[in-house]
Amino acid sequence: MEDFYNPVYRDEYMQGFAVGLNPNHENQLVDQTKKAFNSGFQYGREEYERLNGKIALGIPKHILTDKILEEFMLAGMLGMAIEYSHYTPHQLNIIEQWYKSGIEKYDPDETIYLLALLESEGIEVR
Repeated sequence: MEDFYNPVYRDEYMQGFAVGLNPNHENQLVDQTKKAFNSGFQYGREEYERLNGKIALGIPKHILTDKILEEFMLAGMLGMAIEYSHYTPHQLNIIEQWYKSGIEKYDPDETIYLLALLESEGIEVR
């Protein structure tokens, strides 16, 4: 990776990461000389495939992100049940790791305090 602190490089890198256009595909109208865009695209694809499986196997119905995985970990920390019926086997393996990580940090006292706080604010937890 080049100088990520260079604002021009960083902007092109983040565009490649977020946009998802394959800079190596001949039909895409992307300047292949943009090293930052290519690097961002490559990292974005690797990150996607790490969480959701190979693109060649198809796009899953629900896409996992780090934010969603943090919610699964929080559910494990609070001892809450999770809904996981719409995920692929690859995604379920990732979810299981995060949920178990949360379970290892589970403290029943924290759950009781949180539920009492939520109830005092009028928030009902199922």
